[in-house]
This record gives sequence, C-alpha cells and structure tokens, in this order.
Amino acid sequence: MKRKKLIYGSLAILIVAVIVVMFMSSPSSSDQTTERTVTVEKGTIVEKALAVGTVEPQNEIQVKSKISGVVKTIYAEPGTFVRQGEPIIEIQPDPTPLELAEAKRNVELAEVELENLTRDLQRNQQLRDRGLISDREFEELEKRYNDSSIRLQMRREHLQLLESGRVVIGDTKIESQIKAPITGFILEKMADIGDPVVPLTTFQAGTPLMTMAAMDNLVFKGTVDEIDVGKLDEGMPVEIKVGALPDAVINGELEKISLKAQRQDNATVFPVEIAIHDNPTVRLRAGYSANADVIISRKEDILVIPERVVTFRNGDAFVDIPDGQGGRKQIPIKTGLSDAINIEVKEGLSEGDVVLEKPLQRLTVR
Repeated sequence: MKRKKLIYGSLAILIVAVIVVMFMSSPSSSDQTTERTVTVEKGTIVEKALAVGTVEPQNEIQVKSKISGVVKTIYAEPGTFVRQGEPIIEIQPDPTPLELAEAKRNVELAEVELENLTRDLQRNQQLRDRGLISDREFEELEKRYNDSSIRLQMRREHLQLLESGRVVIGDTKIESQIKAPITGFILEKMADIGDPVVPLTTFQAGTPLMTMAAMDNLVFKGTVDEIDVGKLDEGMPVEIKVGALPDAVINGELEKISLKAQRQDNATVFPVEIAIHDNPTVRLRAGYSANADVIISRKEDILVIPERVVTFRNGDAFVDIPDGQGGRKQIPIKTGLSDAINIEVKEGLSEGDVVLEKPLQRLTVR
C-alpha cells in the first residue's frame, strides 16, 4: 500500500516538473507578436461628392378642370399609360338651383329683347326705304340688334354648359371630359368620384385632379454638402445608386448646381439636379430614394496604400518601413489623390514595397 502511494506521488511530481519546464521554455507573448504590414500596390482612386435625393420626372403636370361640378367618371388610374387627347376624367356639372334658374331667366330675357329689336328693325327698314329716318339711325338700331343676338347666344351656351357640361363655341369644343394634355403615365389620383371640383380660371388655381408625367425623361434632384459643392462643375459624370435597386448602378450627368444654399437638419446644403441616362435594363419609378456619387477626379493604375498607415505632420507625409534589423524607421513620401480609404503615393515608395502598420496603442489601467 505504501509502495503504491510512493509511485503515485512520484508520477505527480514528474508531471508538474514537465509542465514547469514547458512553460519556461515557451516564447513570451511579446515574442510571438509580429508586425502587421501592407504592400504598395497599383490601383484606382476616385474622388467623389455625395448627393442625397430622389428620382423625379423632369416635368410633372397637374390636370385640372375648366368647368365646375363633381367628378362623374374616372377613366385612368395611377400607373396607366395614356396618349395625348385620350379622356382621363369626366366632370358632371352641378349648378345650384339659383344658378340654373338665373341662367334660364337670362335666356328668356335675351329672347324677348331680341324679338322686340327684330320688330323694330323691320319697321325702321320700311321707314328708311321711304326716307323718313336717316341711315345713321338705322345703323345704330342694327348694331343693337346684332349685340342682342350675340348676347342671347352667349346665355344659351352658358345654360347648355350648366345643364350638360358640353358646348361648342365656334371651332372650340368645350366638354366635361378632361383629356390627357401629354402622352405619359398617371402618377397620382387626387380626386374620387363625387368630389366637388373648382374650375381653373384667371382668378383661382382650381382643384388638382391628377398628376401626369412622361417617365422617359427622369432626373435626380437632391442636395450636396457645402464642403463639396466648391469642387463641382456642371457636366461631371455621376453614378446613381437607388435604394430599392441595390444591384443597379445608373449613370448620369450633373446639370444644375443651385447658387443659393438651404438649411437642412442643421446643415448647409446646395440643391443639385442630375440628368439620368437611359438604361433599358432598369425600370425607375418617380419618388425612388437614391444616392448619387459625383465623380470629381479619377486616377487609374497608380501606386496606392491605405491612408491609415500614413502619418501627416506639418504638411508632410511619413510612413514606417522595416529597418532590416527587426525594428522600424520612418521615411517621407509624397501623396496625391485620396478617397479617405486609400491614398496615392507619388514619391518615396515603389510597387511591392512593404509598409508597416502604425503600432497599436495599448491602454494602461492604473
């Protein structure tokens, strides 16, 4: 029994000794740490300014009525493609009883006036033939007759428009059917059947009924931060990314830069407008949220390194490289274009050179 205890005790001491020897012989964690490096490579750097906005039709038209009433029929719903001249909505005239009665009475009064002037004109025609009245008196009566005839026609047309919503005045046909002013799509319906309609006149804007646009001519309307607007010029190429179409990149061209800034979310921004180039593989919709990258400058096949490894001091740039003895040394370089991630190296390094990452800063807890 004592012999077994002795054997077990010896084995335990041996195992502990082996563990201590292995721990003492293993390299320290500091010895295992190796310097992190990057390699100077050739690449492309693009300097760009970000614009945030939406895709919109270049011309969006509000459809309004020239007669008052209520919406009777809607022929086209949002999303429908219509050609110019096709009916899209019909207005049912809805005059008040007082307006209708007044219009009828005006017609009756005009008819009575014209009948009286007709008899007077016939009598004066005979008197003139006998030389009892002058030509001037007859011409004045004839003018009153013509004025009365026109006035009666106008009042009949007004009554007809109130009752049926349709009337023809000379070569102009006025009707309650509103027709598409352009060829395009119905974007929004702003009135339902039975809604009252205020007509468009010189003195009032009228009730908007629908909005239309030709969707083959779209633009990006957005804003650019004041920091970037000074670098922009009209005609610069643009890459547009639509949030609803993550895989699509749409090309465009910067067309307009506002001369006046706006305040937006406590920031100063400038409105911009970008023409969108045709892309048959992408179907855009009005109102899409999008980001636009305005390409300020692009350089290809140049030496680049990550900007994080560069130290800027007093207007100069420096990087650390291995000194060949396990340490590091700092050398000056000349930099160029940057996209805030990578930076161009003009002088001081060659393709394939190794650059050391900046040392990690360790926090000391006291």
